[in-house]
Amino acid sequence: MSENFHKTDVVIIGAGPVGLFAVFELGLLDMKAHLIDILDKPGGQCAELYPEKPIYDIPAFPVISGQELTDNLMAQIKPFDPMFHLGQMAVALTKLENESWLVETDMGTKIEAPVIVIAAGGGSFMPKKPSIPNLDAFEGTSVFYAVRKMEQFKGKNILIAGGGDSALDWTLNLQPIANTVSLIHRRPEFRAAPDSVNKMHALVESGKMKLYTGNPKELHGTNGQLEAVTVENRGEEPYQIECDTMLAFYGLTMKLGPIADFGLNLEQNLIPVDTEKFETSTPRIFSIGDINTYPGKLKLILSGFHEAALMAQQAFRYVYPDKKLRFQYTTSSTDLQGKLGV
Repeated sequence: MSENFHKTDVVIIGAGPVGLFAVFELGLLDMKAHLIDILDKPGGQCAELYPEKPIYDIPAFPVISGQELTDNLMAQIKPFDPMFHLGQMAVALTKLENESWLVETDMGTKIEAPVIVIAAGGGSFMPKKPSIPNLDAFEGTSVFYAVRKMEQFKGKNILIAGGGDSALDWTLNLQPIANTVSLIHRRPEFRAAPDSVNKMHALVESGKMKLYTGNPKELHGTNGQLEAVTVENRGEEPYQIECDTMLAFYGLTMKLGPIADFGLNLEQNLIPVDTEKFETSTPRIFSIGDINTYPGKLKLILSGFHEAALMAQQAFRYVYPDKKLRFQYTTSSTDLQGKLGV
């Protein structure tokens, strides 16, 4: 059996707060979960875009940051040992003869499960791309928007574009293994952590990397292989930077992505569900969190938590059709407390 093939009880598409809490509710009912997320870490928007942003409407927490909420949820689901497939996008969903589903990702991972839960927030995080002619001719060969395997960039002559944490972090991480690293940003100031900026400047001063100000405007190369990038900066003549690889970190935007092709009924790029089970129009596929819609829907994290709890009740009936579902409270059930290790 291929190491890229897995079988589990439930596949959760989206590892934001609602997807993480779904692992907990499923785990209480003895269901194992695999999670797929295009980001390289759990937490969704809370961890990627607003890690320090205070949240005031999580029950029992007068205030909690997005990263703290993510960390707490990860600690809560630790007893259920979920498997994460990060830095991957679910691109295909196929119904099997045994009534299960087969999910495939853009990295070749295949997961079979009787239940699918779409908890993708507003959709998939997609990279914001620079406005450069013929950019798509180089994408995936020598232009990238994420680092999934560092070894891929060993010995390369890399141009990193951007001024945020991702650009600075990968500048520092790739510099030791690359042949050369150059960083370009549209202005001298950076939005990244001050410590990262200071370390980058130290590398520049020691001659271990180069720093440019401007915007990439033209790519040069053949058959998708980059050879140089033309840069424009106000008040200066355009110039070229020689490189064989460009990493562009201009932030992320939300799009529904391949989920739109899963055959589900959609309403304005949202997935309608019933409010009893939060199941979609397709049996065995559920949707929880901001990506779903129903009368009275509120796009709140706490609403997604409620939806995850009801979803798990119906998912149990698909995963264990011959078992009787017994409702229990964690405060009084020694069985549930045993699962939680308390």
